Amino acid sequence: MRNWVFVRVETDVPGLIGWGEATLEFKTQAVIGAIADIEPMLVGQDPRNIEHCIQIMTKHGFWRMGIIGMSAISGIEIALWDILGKHLGVPVWQLLGGSVREHLRTYTHLGLGDMRAVYESDSAAKIVEHARAVTQQGYDALKVVCIPYSHYVPSNADVDRVGRMVGALRDAVGPDIDIMVDFHGRPASVNAALDYINAIAPARIMFAEEPVPPEDVGGLAEVTRRSPVAIASGERLVGRREFEPSLRARAFNIAQPDICHTGGLWESKKIAAMAETAGVGLAPHNPLGPIAGAAALHFGISTHNVVIQEEMSGAVGWYGDVVQWPIERRAGRWDKPEKPGLGIEVDERVIDAHPFQPDILHTRAAVLSDGTVVDW
Repeated sequence: MRNWVFVRVETDVPGLIGWGEATLEFKTQAVIGAIADIEPMLVGQDPRNIEHCIQIMTKHGFWRMGIIGMSAISGIEIALWDILGKHLGVPVWQLLGGSVREHLRTYTHLGLGDMRAVYESDSAAKIVEHARAVTQQGYDALKVVCIPYSHYVPSNADVDRVGRMVGALRDAVGPDIDIMVDFHGRPASVNAALDYINAIAPARIMFAEEPVPPEDVGGLAEVTRRSPVAIASGERLVGRREFEPSLRARAFNIAQPDICHTGGLWESKKIAAMAETAGVGLAPHNPLGPIAGAAALHFGISTHNVVIQEEMSGAVGWYGDVVQWPIERRAGRWDKPEKPGLGIEVDERVIDAHPFQPDILHTRAAVLSDGTVVDW
């Protein structure tokens, strides 16, 4: 569905380069352009002065950055941590405060990342089939996207169908598998979101994700206050300043910053500290490529209030070919890496073999029968 945007930062030390990721679906070429715009600001700077470089990237362009610009900055920033870790001979997690755990719990999606399974599993039979394949791989947590494209008032038939699908999923995987339901911000009102949440609550899900559009902080706080299950949100918030109103309002129980969109590892650590102060856990968003996954691993190993990490190892067949990880990825568990920097090796020949292609616009389905455009 999405192109991966890898960022390669070179230094004047022979062989010392850093890798980051700035993947942003449906905005690939815009992010690449933003990286090119930022590049002249950093040429000649010391890449080890990461905070200084962040200030340059966020302030010297004058205009404040949105999701496109901050994704570009995130990819560059992750690469700077990779450089610093390699320069000092230590893994990035050591630079972020050290280890708080020996391994990071992970979850995946239906189809092990196959976009058709993620977004087109619209019946109990399909969901159960894909879920069994995930658990047979060894995962003990999975996410489904089964809320229909909605408006302000859902039909009883849609609500009942969602309840049956998630109930069938729970019956199929048993009580010990954690289930997360991603609403994708599709319900346009608090009552619509709560109708679906109450329908799936008997399945005892781990959390309901983004039950209303991300800009509706008041509505999200109301859903969280009234919901019988935990609420997660934040993947579309950019930086700590956008997280602050939601955390102040206790608008969710689980925060989901995306390291590749929200400003990079350092900004994500600041968000994590704010969330911890508010009594909020983290389940970082990451349906992206392998460099993003490696960055998330270092973040999770070093961040106390991370609960679980999203991953998408099976998104394409060559996921494990383009980037060699510092650890063996195991289903449901990533162990602590020990190699310097991110610890990855990138095969640029595999990159060259998979050039840019237009993103698959699943969004075209997000239209009601009367032609009304709704949230994807």
